Amino acid sequence: MFDIEKLEFNSIREHLSRFTHTFEGKKLACVLEPSSKSMQVQSMLNETNECLKAINIKGDLPISEINDVSLYIKSLKGSLSLSTKGLLEMCNILRTSREITEYFKDLEESLPSLEDYYSMLYINKDVENKIAKCIISEDEIADSASTKLYSIRNSKKSLESNIKNKLNQVIRANSKYIMDPVITIRDGRFVIPVKDEYRSFVKGFIHDTSSSGSTVYIEPMVVFEINNKINSLIIEENKEIERILSELSSLLYPIVYNIEQDVKVISKLDLINAKAKLAIEMDANLPILSDNINLIKARHPLIAKDKVVPIDIYVGKDFKTLVITGPNTGGKTVSLKTVGLLSIMAQSGLFIPALENSTVKVFENIFVDIGDEQSIVESLSTFSSHMTNIVKIVENVNDKSLVLVDELGSGTDPIEGASLALALLEYFHNKGTITVATTHYHEIKNYCITHDGFENASCEFDIEKLEPTYHLLIGIPGKSNAFAISKRLGLKTSILDRANSLVEKPDTDIETLMKEIYDDRITIENLKKEEEKNLNQVTLLRKSLEKEVSSKLENEEKKIEKAKKEAREILIDAKEEANRVIRELNGLGSKDLKKANQLRNKLNESLKDTESNQGLDLSVLLKLNHQEINKPTGKNNVHIQNTASKNISSEINLIGENVDTAVAELDKYLDNCTMAHLKQVRIIHGKGTGKLREGIHNYLKKSKYVSSFRIAGFGEGDYGVTIAELK
Repeated sequence: MFDIEKLEFNSIREHLSRFTHTFEGKKLACVLEPSSKSMQVQSMLNETNECLKAINIKGDLPISEINDVSLYIKSLKGSLSLSTKGLLEMCNILRTSREITEYFKDLEESLPSLEDYYSMLYINKDVENKIAKCIISEDEIADSASTKLYSIRNSKKSLESNIKNKLNQVIRANSKYIMDPVITIRDGRFVIPVKDEYRSFVKGFIHDTSSSGSTVYIEPMVVFEINNKINSLIIEENKEIERILSELSSLLYPIVYNIEQDVKVISKLDLINAKAKLAIEMDANLPILSDNINLIKARHPLIAKDKVVPIDIYVGKDFKTLVITGPNTGGKTVSLKTVGLLSIMAQSGLFIPALENSTVKVFENIFVDIGDEQSIVESLSTFSSHMTNIVKIVENVNDKSLVLVDELGSGTDPIEGASLALALLEYFHNKGTITVATTHYHEIKNYCITHDGFENASCEFDIEKLEPTYHLLIGIPGKSNAFAISKRLGLKTSILDRANSLVEKPDTDIETLMKEIYDDRITIENLKKEEEKNLNQVTLLRKSLEKEVSSKLENEEKKIEKAKKEAREILIDAKEEANRVIRELNGLGSKDLKKANQLRNKLNESLKDTESNQGLDLSVLLKLNHQEINKPTGKNNVHIQNTASKNISSEINLIGENVDTAVAELDKYLDNCTMAHLKQVRIIHGKGTGKLREGIHNYLKKSKYVSSFRIAGFGEGDYGVTIAELK
C-alpha cells in the first residue's frame, strides 16, 4: 500500500507523461506504480540508468509519435482493410522499430537491461517501404501506387485541362452574363457562375444558386460529356484506391501480432526514455538500494529549483524513529513529504533529486497521515479523522513499512495527546517500522533524548529575521521559540518574565541545554563551510601550480633539446676539423707523426668528455686514425629520454575547465601518455550540463593518439568519466 495522493506522486506521473511520445507510453506513465520487490526496483533503476547513458552518448531515442492503434490492430486481426491513416500508423510502427534497433546496435556500450526490449522488436523493411511508397499522407495516394492509378489520373488531368479550356471560351463569349470569370465545381462537376437575370442566355444545367440568389452555377452543354467522363474516371480511381489499400492491408495480416508486440515494446521504451528525460530535467541521480534511508541534499521535486532548500535526512540505521520538531511553517511537513515522495519515485524506477550515493529502502507499505491545513485550534472532528488513518496504519504496519505522520497526537488535550503519540511511536518502533513524525510536544523531545532507537531533528529558524531557513538539523530538537518570537514582536517584558516563571524548572534546564547544543551545531556548520571554502581555494591553487610547473618543465625540455642539437653540430664540426688535420699529417715525417698521434689521443679524450656531458652516443659518429678515417658501420644512435613521461598518471581531472582549456590540456596529456606507452587513460570531466563532456568527445574522435573511447561503466565513474584507449 502506497499513499500516492497525499505524497502528490500523481503530479510526478503527470509530469513524466509529458516526456512520452506514444499513446500507450503516456498511459503507462499516468498509471506508474511503485514496486515493493527489491529485484524489480533495481531492474527498473538499471533501465533508467542505461537509457540515460544512451542519451548522453547518442542523443534521444528515435521514438515517433504513435497514436491509439488498437482499432487498427483489431481490424487487421479480422482481415479488414485499413484506411490510409491506419496504414500510415502501421508503417510508422515498423519504421520506429527499425530505427530503435539501429540506434542501439550502433552503441558500443553494453546495455543488457534495454537489450531485453529492443531485441524483441520486429522489423519488416519491405512492407514498411511499400506502404511509404504508396501513401503520401492521410489524404493522398501516390500516382505510382499502381500502373492503373497512374493511367487513370493522367486521363483525368487531360480531361480537366480540356474542360477548363472550353469553359474559358464560354466565359469569354458570354462575359457580360458572367458574375465572375472563374471556373468552380458543384456536385463534382465543372461549372461557371452566371448572373441570375441572364440564366436563359447560357445553355446548360443549373447545379446551384448562391445564398443571395444573384448567381446561378451552370454546367454548359458543351462540357456535359466531358464532365461525365471525368466522373467515371473518379469512380474508377476510387475503386483502384480501395484495391491498393486492400492489397497493402493484406501484407499486414500475417504480421499483425508482431506489430502488436512492437507497440508494447516501444511503449515500454517510451516510458523508460521519459524517466531518463525527467532525471535530466530534475538534475536527479541514481539512488542506491539499502536497508536504510540516507538522502543527501534532497530536494522536493514539486518545489521550484530556485526556491527549494536541499536537506540531509537519514533514518533506519542507528535509529528507526525520527521526530522533527520546531515552529509552524518551518519546513517540517515538506521534509516529511520529501522522504515519502522520493521513496515512491525510487521504487517506481525514477531517479531522485538528491546527490549521488543517496540511499533508499524498498518498502512494502508507505503509510501517510499528513494534514495540509495547519491551524491553532483543531476541532474534534479533525482529531477523529487523523485517528481513523492511524488505526488503519496500526493494523497493517510491519518492519517493511515506512510511516510518515504529521503533528502526531495533535487536535486534543495536550497531555493526553502527548501520551498517545509516545505510545504510538513505541508501537511502531517495536514493530521494526521506520517512522518519521512531526510534533510540538515537549515530552516527545525528551523521550527521544533518553531512548535508543529514537532521534530528534529540527527545522532551523532565524530568530533575528523571524523566518524559517528550512534547513533540517538531525540530533537537535526544535525550539518553539515562543518567548523569543514574542519578544521580537514587542510583547511586554513583564508578561514574558511571568510566563517564564510558570515554566517548570527541569524543563527550563533541558531547553537551555538544547539551545547550547543548537548554537554549537550552527557554529560547527559555519566552520565546516569555511573549511570547505578554504579547501576549494587550495585545490584551485594546486591546479594552478601544477600548470605552472608543467609549463616550466616543458620549457626546460625544449632548452635541453636545443642544447643537445647544438652539441651535435659542434661534434660534426670537430669531425670535419679532425679530418682536415689528418689529411695534412699524412704528408709529414715519422717525428711529426708521433706528435700528431699525441694530438689525436688528446682530441679523442676531449670528444669522450663531450659525449659523457651531453648524454650522446658518439661511438659511430667519429673514429680517428693517424692515417685515415674509417666509415661508420652502424646506424646513428641518439638516446634522448623525455623525463616528463616517466611517472605520468593514468587519469586526468578536467572538472571546472572550459572546453578550449580542457582540450588543450588533454592534448598535451595524451602526448605524454603516448611517450610513456600507456594504453588506457581515464578522463574525468564530471556530469554537469554535458557541454564539457561533449567537447572532449568531439576532440577524442579526431585525436591522433586515441583508437577508441567510451563512457565509464557503473563503478568506474559513470557518465562523469570517459575511458580512452590509446594507439
